[in-house]
Amino acid sequence: MEKVKISASQLFILMVLFELGSALLIPLAMKAKQDAWLAILLGMICSFFLFLVYHKLYSYYPNLLPTEYMQKLLGKVIGKTIAFLYILYFANSAARVLRDFGEMLLTFSYPNTPLFIANALLMLVIIYTVRKGIEVVARSGELLFIFMYILAVTGFTLIVCSGLINFTNLQPVLEEGIWPVLKVVFTQTLYFPFGETVIFLMIFPYLNNSKKAKITGLCAIGLSGINLTITMIINASVLGVDLTSRSQFPLLSTVQSIQVADFLERLDVFFMIASIIVVFFKICLYFHAVVISTASLFKIHSPSRLAYPMGLVIIFYSITIASNFQEFLYEGTKIVPFVFFLPFQVIIPLLLLTVAFLKNKKKQRG
Repeated sequence: MEKVKISASQLFILMVLFELGSALLIPLAMKAKQDAWLAILLGMICSFFLFLVYHKLYSYYPNLLPTEYMQKLLGKVIGKTIAFLYILYFANSAARVLRDFGEMLLTFSYPNTPLFIANALLMLVIIYTVRKGIEVVARSGELLFIFMYILAVTGFTLIVCSGLINFTNLQPVLEEGIWPVLKVVFTQTLYFPFGETVIFLMIFPYLNNSKKAKITGLCAIGLSGINLTITMIINASVLGVDLTSRSQFPLLSTVQSIQVADFLERLDVFFMIASIIVVFFKICLYFHAVVISTASLFKIHSPSRLAYPMGLVIIFYSITIASNFQEFLYEGTKIVPFVFFLPFQVIIPLLLLTVAFLKNKKKQRG
């Protein structure tokens, strides 16, 4: 671990930017149709309990990385194996977010640019930032967080002023009952984006005041969940449910619809800047987790030396992860939730917490 510390406010900003990340780009929870906003809200509430599992696990080993206390809890062989699988999970997640961003950039701004160029340019900036350490990432977040919210408030105001919002697109509420919504919650929104906060088990040991981790995390999840709920309500109100579900990037389509006073239009740049900011930090944190966990597992004393080779791996993996965007989306909705999200966000943390609880109880008796 680097010998640096971040504050609770910096952790809060990183968590909000991370969770917004690629969730702003895609049509989230649209299997719930006009109740997608409700599925996001319920996913946020359920994720509070999941975050409490992560926090309790952190409270047992506040100064150790997960790759270190996994070996203490499960033994050297099993612990190192699971730690290595987590490295693969972090790398896969970083590559998928990078691919999301590259596809969006090519679709709407640079259709003749090779995907490799778009991904590589962003990844080079991320490699440079991660080499400087988590403290630099956190300070960058402080600078860009306010700017991103200014863009968001301005965009929301322009959408309202343009008269595009039609709340009848959200009716009827719970047309098919609560079950379809709950199905979406437990197959999608609980894991993406809220369950992805498992990544912060790699960040919590850098916190300068461990007592603030719980309230900071819960507030960050709450704010990001409300933001995503409002975003989905706006998308469905402006575009309608059918168009929102068919759109590759519904928020961008919403922003493109803005037209105020017959001259203020084509405000795609608002969306592009905001998406670059949140995607940058999401990949940054995943990539930092890859670098620091690899260094910890393989006893490499200078983690920054791993940044360039690991960055190249993620760039090439983001391109080869799927042959086209439709295949990429299919994998993301049908395969990833059960192969990556469920075991690494729910099953393994619960297993680790159970073992840590039993060992701690035995130690207290002793």
